Amino acid sequence: MSTNAEQNPDWLGTAHVPADELARRQGVKPVANLDELARPELFESDDELDRFLADLYASRREGMA
Repeated sequence: MSTNAEQNPDWLGTAHVPADELARRQGVKPVANLDELARPELFESDDELDRFLADLYASRREGMA
């Protein structure tokens, strides 16, 4: 098994920064309302969503065999 540092050599020598500090630096604010995240227009049809989910599930199962 390899570590993230082995997979991402650019990370070598980079200091760990906690997630809350990264959020502060980037000006990220907590989500106040889940409706802010909703994107009903993301998929043009239920069929397109179904194809996306089928592909997603298949890709997740690929490494299990």
